[in-house]
Amino acid sequence: MIDAAYLKKLNDRLHELENQMGTPEIATDQTRMRGILTEHKHTKTLRDLGQVYVDLQQQIAETREMLEDAELDEEMKEMAGLELESLENQLPESEKKLKVALLTPDPRDDRGIILEIRAGTGGDEAAIFAGDLFRMYQRYAESRNWECKILDASVSELGGYKEIIAAIQGEEIFKQLKYESGVHRVQRVPATETQGRVHTSAATVAVLPEAVEVDDVTIPAEEIRCDVFRASGPGGQSVNTTDSAIRLTHIPTGLVVQCQDEKSQHRNREKAMKVLQARLLDKRRQEEDAKRAGDRKSMIGTGDRSERIRTYNFPQNRLTDHRIGLTLYALASIMEGDLDQLIDPLFEHDIDEQLQTQLNQDQVSN
Repeated sequence: MIDAAYLKKLNDRLHELENQMGTPEIATDQTRMRGILTEHKHTKTLRDLGQVYVDLQQQIAETREMLEDAELDEEMKEMAGLELESLENQLPESEKKLKVALLTPDPRDDRGIILEIRAGTGGDEAAIFAGDLFRMYQRYAESRNWECKILDASVSELGGYKEIIAAIQGEEIFKQLKYESGVHRVQRVPATETQGRVHTSAATVAVLPEAVEVDDVTIPAEEIRCDVFRASGPGGQSVNTTDSAIRLTHIPTGLVVQCQDEKSQHRNREKAMKVLQARLLDKRRQEEDAKRAGDRKSMIGTGDRSERIRTYNFPQNRLTDHRIGLTLYALASIMEGDLDQLIDPLFEHDIDEQLQTQLNQDQVSN
């Protein structure tokens, strides 16, 4: 799978990329620089993991050769046997990490995201739950030093949001949150319930990678209708006194985006365009997925907003992710932003599926 010659190729490629990063034409081109940095990071990870794997194989071979030495005394044989056992136990995990690194990386993983949460069935309780979900993602973003900024929100009378859209910026955000798209269902006693009955409500979450220059999501001016209006809000200083809120309508698709969090009309239009570009990119991806319906389509990470992915049961402090059959009795900590205990198993499951698919393809080709 990996040998010394392959490691040399990786090292040579790393030097090439590092030399390119030092040239003026690359340093001044953000799009090309971003692509080179992404390739450099992936190549370095592959090189480092490959070196560990090759070293382990070499140590195992040397230790086995030592055990075959007839002149080796018993004490040394015992020590070599223990060493061999330890090395052989490390090899499968090293091999799996290497296989994961050899998979084609998702080029969107390093991007920021547009997070959209909408109340579904359940009336006021659904809106309150949508607010709880946003707070959960906000806390998770804070724990990872990501920047989370609300772009637009429709506040519910009893708290929470009928709809909220936010931009989250930082490192590997889409990689961490891409499995969150879908229907999130909640079971609990609402604050408005007088008889203590458990109600079921739902909210939908959409995680869209931000569009970047390489995506070429260009929107001709004649395809956009721009409406300007006065921002609304809970009152006081947060309500604008000028017509600075922006609503963009993409005429060919009917997609509508609005932004009102800035006092500047220009800034609101700029942010609304980012959301619109992300939605158009997502629409393009879904159309491409539909064309490849016969190809592998992972159980998770498809971004299907109609799929019920998770149930939050508050009376039992239980969360269940239906895609991988994961149940955790840690709902309280999860709602406070401790999402890694959810995200890590989803990531591992997706990787296992990709590796199995690759294995099946290799068997067919052979």
